[in-house]
Amino acid sequence: MKTKRAASPSHLSLPERSAYRRLEDVVGCKWSAAVLSAIDRGVTRPGRLEKFIPGISTKVLNERLRKLLDYRLIERTVFPGKMQRVDYSLTGTGRKLAALLDQLRDLDEEHAQRDIDSPE
Repeated sequence: MKTKRAASPSHLSLPERSAYRRLEDVVGCKWSAAVLSAIDRGVTRPGRLEKFIPGISTKVLNERLRKLLDYRLIERTVFPGKMQRVDYSLTGTGRKLAALLDQLRDLDEEHAQRDIDSPE
C-alpha cells in the first residue's frame, strides 16, 4: 500500500526562517565559531580569549560574548572579590554546537586534503 507524501511547501515557514536567521547570526560570524571553540577548549576568561584568538579585538570579542549569552550558548560566571573575575562556559546547547562546528572543521580538512592528494 502506497502512502501519500506530503506536498512540499512552496516556501519556508516563518518559524523556519527565524531559526535560520538565528543560526546565521551566530555561525555566520567568523568570530563566533572561534569563541565557542576556544571556550570548549578551556579558555574561559576574556583576556585569555582575546590572546587565544588571533586578530579579534576587545570590542568584537565583547559583542560576540554578548550575542552568545543572548542565544544561551554560553554562561557567564562572576567571581566577586578585590579583583572581580569573569569566566565563560558552554551551555548544553553550546556544547552541541561546538561539537557540530568541530565536525564541520574536520569535514573541511578532509575535503582540503583530498584536493591536495588528487588535484584536477
